Amino acid sequence: MADQIKITILEDGTISIETDAISGTNHMSADQLLKEVEKLSGGTRTTKHKDGHATHKHGNMIHSH
Repeated sequence: MADQIKITILEDGTISIETDAISGTNHMSADQLLKEVEKLSGGTRTTKHKDGHATHKHGNMIHSH
């Protein structure tokens, strides 16, 4: 289902954020949410696609879609 974001805090404190398709209408809002979570958590972000390929490696935050 589109436009759903699943946020999980793992035992080691890592924040895992998973999405499927995000519509163009909501994409900017989703990006702002991720930036705010990154800022508030004091961490940085690692982005991975479902195939496991990391596209951006910035630290302890995982964003998969």
